[in-house]
Amino acid sequence: MSCIRQGKLKVESLQKAAETLKMLAHPQRLRLIEILERETDMPVHVLMEKTGFPQAVVSQHLNQMRRVGLLTAERRGKEMWYSITDPRALSILNCICTNCSDQDFEKDE
Repeated sequence: MSCIRQGKLKVESLQKAAETLKMLAHPQRLRLIEILERETDMPVHVLMEKTGFPQAVVSQHLNQMRRVGLLTAERRGKEMWYSITDPRALSILNCICTNCSDQDFEKDE
């Protein structure tokens, strides 16, 4: 859908879009979104295993994305589980994937 057909976006909408893009303008955050898209929700320790990132890095990025409303966190026992709540995160990831060539993707092992 083109913005031209819809008219001008409201300033508030543009500001929210810019905030979302800034938050996702980090390769580690995009990797976390990519994994959460496939798995729906996941605890921190599994995200650490899947990314190879240290616990502090994973937790920091997840908390930043949670604070701006891209993710939600739920305590299950002693673990925090994260899931995507803002569909714009998936739309942005989809846009990135659509504009990549086959050689940009890792092969599944």
